[in-house]
Amino acid sequence: MKIEKDRVVRFHYSVNERAAHEAGDEAIESSKDREPLAILIGHGNIIPGLEKAMEGREAGESFGADVPAADAYGEVREGLSQRVPKKHFGAQRLAPGMQVVLNTNFGPRAVTIQKVGMSVVDVDLNHPMAGKDLHFDVEIVEVREASAEELEHGHVHGDGGHHH
Repeated sequence: MKIEKDRVVRFHYSVNERAAHEAGDEAIESSKDREPLAILIGHGNIIPGLEKAMEGREAGESFGADVPAADAYGEVREGLSQRVPKKHFGAQRLAPGMQVVLNTNFGPRAVTIQKVGMSVVDVDLNHPMAGKDLHFDVEIVEVREASAEELEHGHVHGDGGHHH
């Protein structure tokens, strides 16, 4: 069964910045030591460039995919700095360059610390991987039809997916 819209795909992946991959550096993130990731194709559950690279493939296939920043986490956008009261970070020891998760009105968001003051912290709201060209190594484990409930909810349920 081929990967296409409204099918569930379970897969293993490792990801690296393309330049680091070419230099033979270790992956930034990998699913190799845990359960495969499960996604519903065509519902915005993964970055567009990776989803596009999977289309038409089948279980058992392994492949590499280069995804430019624009099709991954986007380009770095200027002016996405924000000053946040230090109390919102709890007791964490903060330093410039650190990546932390900040709880916002729109849910958790990964931010990068720019500057730490006495009572406020300047953060960059760009995704930490914004502006980076990525390389993925992917192994397709399973492709199946999505259930009616999964289609209605827009995500996978069960193994490697969402649990209500």
